[in-house]
Amino acid sequence: MIIESIDDCLALLRRGDYVGHRSLATTLFLALRMERPLFLEGEAGVGKTEVAKVLSEVLGRPLFRLQCYDGLDQASALYDWNYQGQMVEIRLAEARGETHSKELSQSVFSERFLVKRPLLQALEADGEGPGILLIDELDRSDEPFEAFLLELLSDFQVTIPEIGRVNASHTPIVIITSNRTREVHDAVKRRCLYHWVDYPDVKRERQILDLKAPGIGERLADQVVAFVRELRNLDLYKPPGISETIDWANALHLISQLELNQEGVDSTLGVLLKYQDDISRIRGSEVSQILRSIELGNENIKEP
Repeated sequence: MIIESIDDCLALLRRGDYVGHRSLATTLFLALRMERPLFLEGEAGVGKTEVAKVLSEVLGRPLFRLQCYDGLDQASALYDWNYQGQMVEIRLAEARGETHSKELSQSVFSERFLVKRPLLQALEADGEGPGILLIDELDRSDEPFEAFLLELLSDFQVTIPEIGRVNASHTPIVIITSNRTREVHDAVKRRCLYHWVDYPDVKRERQILDLKAPGIGERLADQVVAFVRELRNLDLYKPPGISETIDWANALHLISQLELNQEGVDSTLGVLLKYQDDISRIRGSEVSQILRSIELGNENIKEP
């Protein structure tokens, strides 16, 4: 698929069943045309990671995903050595009487024993076009790892001391996500185009349910979207994201719910909310109040 306009980006996202805002499509279009990494920040569950998956699926490009975590280092992200293989090679060389240190070093520290991790795999991806590199939840890593990424994000190259510099055969499409559990360093953000991914409005979330939870019925879909929006306005430890909305709608459909009621909501809150304190706070009277609010809102809409 050739991307020549913002409308093409919107169409690309829609082909992957991703209902994106035009501002996201604009930033994505610029990132693709300018060959710059795209930094997506927002609450967990709003669809940041899904952007990379859709690009991979629709464009037919390989996806290389690096899931970040505290303590992530170069050996896990870029490359490592097959130490067992190297030891076998050294023992075989000694058995053959080949003990010249320089030749032996070149042999064991060659690409044959190089274990490529996602960053290196993305740089060396072959084929007709670039691969998709997803650096997911960068905020979970630490600052030294961010500093390590700067060369890659600036020049799309990395340096392996034993081998030398590795340049990208095709500039990869880089998507970086952050849930903003901490601030990512400005040096990383300066190398990227930035977009904040917010919760969708009512219309867009309703469209998402039409695509991801088909067959649940218009009334239930409308009620689910309205109920979830009410929850997001409360001071919860973890408000439900889009993925939880989809899961909840499908769960209600599986238990044959045609519309929301007290019993159905109370019994399925564990699909929507992931912390016991939130569930305990909402279950019971709070659920009843939200359901009354939704019903009252529907009645007001119907009034001439």
